[in-house]
Amino acid sequence: MTFRSVDALQRTLADTVFKYASDRKKAAGRALGTFVEIVTYYTLRAWDFRDHIVIERSVPEFANPDILHNVEFSLHPITSRDSVRIAPLSLPLTAAKLKKHLASLGETTVKSAQLLSADGLKRNACVIAEEARALAVANIDRLNDSGCDLVICHLLPDPFAIFECKRVGVEEGMRKGPQTIEKAKQGAYVARTVSALQKVRLRSGQFQGVLERRDGTFRTGPYLDLLREVIDRSKVADIRGFILTVGVVSNHGNWFTSSNPNKEMRVLAQSYDWLLFLTDAGLSQFIDKLLLHPTRELEAARRSFLASYSGTSGSNRFTKVRIDVAADEALRSYFAAHEAEVETWFNVTAPRGVQLRRLQTDLRKLAAKDWRSV
Repeated sequence: MTFRSVDALQRTLADTVFKYASDRKKAAGRALGTFVEIVTYYTLRAWDFRDHIVIERSVPEFANPDILHNVEFSLHPITSRDSVRIAPLSLPLTAAKLKKHLASLGETTVKSAQLLSADGLKRNACVIAEEARALAVANIDRLNDSGCDLVICHLLPDPFAIFECKRVGVEEGMRKGPQTIEKAKQGAYVARTVSALQKVRLRSGQFQGVLERRDGTFRTGPYLDLLREVIDRSKVADIRGFILTVGVVSNHGNWFTSSNPNKEMRVLAQSYDWLLFLTDAGLSQFIDKLLLHPTRELEAARRSFLASYSGTSGSNRFTKVRIDVAADEALRSYFAAHEAEVETWFNVTAPRGVQLRRLQTDLRKLAAKDWRSV
C-alpha cells in the first residue's frame, strides 16, 4: 500500500497502532522518526559498514574540540578486529564478562555496558571501552542455544563519515511546525563545522572548497571537484580532519519533496555533502510490510515494535540502539535480501545528478584509506 503522503500514513498509525495514546498523532510521529533511523541503520548494515558504525557519538567541530555535537551514526576507521565465541553463554552478557575473553583489551577499563540482556534485548554497536586514541565496539554475529559469536572492532575515535536523520512534525491544522527551520539550521550548522573541508560561497552563488595543507597553505577549487580529489586521490596526511557529511530527511508536510524543496530542504542540501530524501512511498512501503499488511519476513520485527508501543510501561525493544534479537535478525535479512528495492526508497537531493551507489563507493574508498598514518 502506498499512502498519499506521510501525513496520511501518520494518521493511519495514530488510528490503529497508537489509539491508546493521549496524543495519538504525536506518538505516531515519534515512531516515524524511529523508522527513519532504523531504515538508515539497516541500509548501512546491508552495505557492510556494520563494523565501522558507532551510534549517537559526540563529534567535535573541526579544530574546536570544546564544542561537541551528537550524531545518529558515525563511521570510523578500523585498526583491528577480534572474533570471540562465548559458550556456554550466561546472561546478561556484559562488557566485563566479554573482557575476560579479550586479551587485546589488556588493562583497559571497560564500560558498564550490556551487550545482551537476559530477556533477549541486544545493543547495536556497543562501545565496551574507550581511550583517547581508540574505541572498542562489539557486535553480536550469531546467537544460538550453544553460545554467542561476537566481533570486536578497535576503531579510531575520529570518524570519516557521519549520518544524521532529520524529521520535523506539525500540529494538526497547522501549515508549518515552529521547530522546522530551527532543526534544519541545527543540522546545517553541524554539517558545516565538523569537517576540515570548508565551504565558501562565491558571488556567483557557487561553492568554493578550502582545505588547509600541512604546511599551512590552502587547497582550493570548486567544492565538488575538491571533494572528489579528497576521496579519490588524497593521502590521509593531506586531509586530516576530513569528514563526509550525510543527511537523511523524511517528508512530513513541511519538508515537501526532493524535486520541490522548500526553505528547510535548501538549507540542508547546501550544507551536507550528501542529502538523501527518504520518500513517502519508500517509508510507507516499509511500514506497510512491517505493520499494516505484515510479511512473514518481518513478523519478528513487527512483534518487537508492537511490544514496545503497547501503552504499557517497559523497555523499548525497537530502536537503533537497543533491539530485540529476533527483530534484528529479521531486519538484517530483509535489508540484505531487498537491497536494490530499499535503495529506490531514497532520492539523492544533493549532489545533483549523482546516483546513490556513488555514496556507497565513496564510503568504501574512505574506509579503505590508512587513517592510522595521520
